[in-house]
Amino acid sequence: MRIKIWYVLFVILGCSFYAAAQRHKKLIRVLIVDGFSNHDWKQTSALTKQILEESKLFTVSVSTTPGTPDDPAWENWDPQFENYDVVIQNTNNIQSPALKWPVRVQQHLERYVRDGGGLYVLHSANNAFPDWPAYNDMIGLGWRSKDVGYALQFDANNHIDSIAPGQGEGTNHGERFNAVINIINRHPINMDYPQKWKTVSMEVYRYARGPAKNLTVLSVATDSVTHKIWPVEWIVKYGKGRVYASSMGHLWPGDVYPPAYRCVGFETTMIRVAEWLATKKVTYAVPANFPTAANISLRPETDFPLKKN
Repeated sequence: MRIKIWYVLFVILGCSFYAAAQRHKKLIRVLIVDGFSNHDWKQTSALTKQILEESKLFTVSVSTTPGTPDDPAWENWDPQFENYDVVIQNTNNIQSPALKWPVRVQQHLERYVRDGGGLYVLHSANNAFPDWPAYNDMIGLGWRSKDVGYALQFDANNHIDSIAPGQGEGTNHGERFNAVINIINRHPINMDYPQKWKTVSMEVYRYARGPAKNLTVLSVATDSVTHKIWPVEWIVKYGKGRVYASSMGHLWPGDVYPPAYRCVGFETTMIRVAEWLATKKVTYAVPANFPTAANISLRPETDFPLKKN
């Protein structure tokens, strides 16, 4: 009887130590950079921060740029990328080309990624900075004109057709729709996902273009108008660092916690991407209510009761 009692006490004590260790496990440090975009960057940052921190894996900070090109605050804006495990890029100057990061900050990000940092290019952030050569290399594919870079199109057997500069079209997309994401390369990010899963209110980018170097496409989707197959998610190796880019995560002005951000598949992917960028591993489990090829899966809108900006 005494042995059994000691055994029970040992198990309880062990569980307590394990729980304490989990509570004190070092959180992954994430920095979101925002401040300007033709999308709703304020709500995008707020939802991204909440989704990541809910997982109990991350602590998320935000660095907001000055809002106009001639703001004197640019002189002192200097996000300390090296203090973070992952940087999430949430700025887009497609409609305001004069809004740019200072060259010193651009070089700082280049060095951060090249030396081993993780960069998450969130939705419209791949529209940004076409005249920043290293940024084009880091993101691999972006929203670019017809004459800039290569576009990647896939056939039904997942073979790639590389479309040269000047051929095809500039980057564009049709109306948002519920798209079936088809995994073509297994990776820690999508490990244990179904081969196909459906997300909501999706923009499938046609003719995303760029250097497309050191790039691996993880998933594709069929455009609802042309019925052609285009990349949805891809990763890029840049020096010792890792970059993830995706057209998922659209949030337009006037939307309030839209279905795209309530999608369990998108939220799970965002968490797993950030973990992989930081650690090269993924421990966050695929939830039981992850979407399937036939069925979407949305969290209740009341989970994030945000106000309109």
